[in-house]
Amino acid sequence: MADHRRTIPRTDTLLADPRLAEARRRLGHAQVKAAIVAAQRRAREGDLPPKEVLTAVLAALPASASGLRPVINATGVLLHTNLGRAPLSAAARQAVELAAGVTDVELDLDTGGRGRRGRTALAALAAAVPSAEAVHVVNNNAAALALAATALAAGGEIVISRGELIEIGDGFRLPDLLVSTGARLREVGMTNRTAIADYADAIGPRTGMVLKVHPSNYRIEGFTDDVSVARLSALCRERDVPLVGDAGSGLLSPEPLLPREPDVTSWLNDGADLVTTSGDKLLGGPQCGLLFGRADLVDRLRRHPLARALRVDKVTLAALEATVAGPRTPTWESLHADQETLRSRAESLAARMRDKGIDAEAVGSRSVVGGGGAPGVSLPSAAVALDRRMAAALRRAEPPVLARVENDRCLLDLRSVPAEHDDTLLAGVLAVQTRE
Repeated sequence: MADHRRTIPRTDTLLADPRLAEARRRLGHAQVKAAIVAAQRRAREGDLPPKEVLTAVLAALPASASGLRPVINATGVLLHTNLGRAPLSAAARQAVELAAGVTDVELDLDTGGRGRRGRTALAALAAAVPSAEAVHVVNNNAAALALAATALAAGGEIVISRGELIEIGDGFRLPDLLVSTGARLREVGMTNRTAIADYADAIGPRTGMVLKVHPSNYRIEGFTDDVSVARLSALCRERDVPLVGDAGSGLLSPEPLLPREPDVTSWLNDGADLVTTSGDKLLGGPQCGLLFGRADLVDRLRRHPLARALRVDKVTLAALEATVAGPRTPTWESLHADQETLRSRAESLAARMRDKGIDAEAVGSRSVVGGGGAPGVSLPSAAVALDRRMAAALRRAEPPVLARVENDRCLLDLRSVPAEHDDTLLAGVLAVQTRE
């Protein structure tokens, strides 16, 4: 009896197959060879017919060299932290591709000498926030706060309200970050009420800065009071102490749909000396931390040794510039989506699903900003309601679809799904239904 193992294709034969040439270019020789070896092993063990080895190799190879997979966000959470928060605009993606090559990120082509790193991105930010004398970029908002605390208050004190000692996702606590810089926290007021007198009593010769933090992922209501940036800035100017504000959620200017969410321009106009915020939240850009404010303070931070460890790369700078200076972002579009349009999309998708024998219904829904922004604010939306058991199956679709389970139904909330993805969303549901 012939040994079936003799018919298993050789490694060199498979590597030379034209159908694997593109995969080798895309993924590299080592990854393709590893898939070949794995398929050959299955064939030797009798789990795979030798003639299907090549097919198994092609099926096992990923679409790209990255382990990340594109996901359709149908949760209704516009900035889903587990999904990378803001999806980049087409302009930002194009800028990323350009920046991935050789660029003049830190070169002055006119003189041939060293240029200001990210100068065009910084210019775009300065144009977007004219109230700022200077701008600096680091790798996230926590880094921006760490740099400010290190440069301004290491060895001294940071005065901060007890009601603003926040904890965000994965157990990250702001006080832990601040004290890690070598500063001591001088907590003032109570969790629910802090007065201007509390700050005045705490500011002293060891005060390096006063920190005002926007509690972006929760809201305290009832018997509450806090001190506005305008009132606090007057006290800080009187005492000659920098006022640093953590606006957090990425708004550079006021957003009418989110009137309680602070923005960089307003806080600077109210007298803050330095304001930090995120680039990957409501701004709609890549992950980064932005610092705006007085030129002397920004320059002090920029020249601090820690700034080198926190700087962003050319790809981030390119995406950031395209986000700020380019067209409206997917985040903006989702936030401002027309309710009637959302309802019409939901009704059309539900009807197309019912035509294929799927129990689907267009329903009203509520979306949220997410990403630690605009707590307590929900936006009217529309969704397609399916059997709740579809949620788990959709996560395993290609591409995966992340839905929301609510009131014992699987909801595909369309405010977080760009309209151009409706056909892909439908295909995913049909594929799951066929497997079921």
